[in-house]
Amino acid sequence: MDLKELIASEAAAINRVMREDMNALGAALDPLLAEILEYGLFSGGKRIRPLLAIVSSRLSGRDDRDLYRLASAFEYLHVATLFHDDVIDRAESRRGQQSVNRRYGTVGAILAGDFLHAHSMGMVGRYTGTRGLDIFTAATRGMVDGEFVQLRNSDNFNQSEEDYFTVVMGKTALLIGAACEIGALFGGADQQKKSALKSYGIHLGCAFQIVDDLLDYIGDESVTGKGVGNDLREGKMTLPLIIALKKAHTAERNRLLGILKQGIDSAACFPEVVEFINTYGGFSGARKQAETIVEQALEPLYLFHGEENQKSLEFLRELSVYVLKRDT
Repeated sequence: MDLKELIASEAAAINRVMREDMNALGAALDPLLAEILEYGLFSGGKRIRPLLAIVSSRLSGRDDRDLYRLASAFEYLHVATLFHDDVIDRAESRRGQQSVNRRYGTVGAILAGDFLHAHSMGMVGRYTGTRGLDIFTAATRGMVDGEFVQLRNSDNFNQSEEDYFTVVMGKTALLIGAACEIGALFGGADQQKKSALKSYGIHLGCAFQIVDDLLDYIGDESVTGKGVGNDLREGKMTLPLIIALKKAHTAERNRLLGILKQGIDSAACFPEVVEFINTYGGFSGARKQAETIVEQALEPLYLFHGEENQKSLEFLRELSVYVLKRDT
């Protein structure tokens, strides 16, 4: 299986459904809102969340046009969170171009995000009823709660790995788990299989975020489309730094805590911080944890035996490898 070709093909199909949806709204959209949505929705992105909903439904026995409409709701909500995150972080760029808030202003970004959030909820309710909507809104509440946990810990530079994963669960993993679970619900899976796919999604989401945090320190800006060092500049305690601080000798640990607490110019200190994390095994330790979590993601998929499921199972396995090796 060529994973990139499959993702590109499915992403194109999801994009077509999303464009049909936006066109159907037509005159109901304010021209500026329509422009922002066009800019934000179709400026890139691999559509992994909707694709996971599609594959989970296929594994559960259903594959039709409505599935793609349901799946698009996960991209709408994901993009809504990107709009809002970039406002919160004052981000200048996203996916290699100006962020929505930079191009259209804070008010435009917030309102467009609100629109996509509301629209995504309507779509999930339409295709999966209250059962799906309960799962979807629980994930959304968890995402907001994760942001508040991160905000509350913004001045806590002695965070544990448990603190880190509490935030990751809310901000990233719950929505990916919900995409898998709701896809399984739409496909008619029993509770055991829904739980298995939800578990896959949550674990994959955790691994995805760890790799994302690694890329923020050691990624190639020309490939990722995002600058490195954002987490350090914002004072975010991600897993590589948490692991390194735990292992460091007192003098080096105090030096790093001083950089974080005193607001020393992060751009000037960034190479020093990268060297520190590397010296104390923060990068290698975080990657090892991501690999272990991916193994846990794959464990419950044994439930989906049968020749008819092999292509979908192979996709999930290949996707887990991609998450570990990705450079964007």
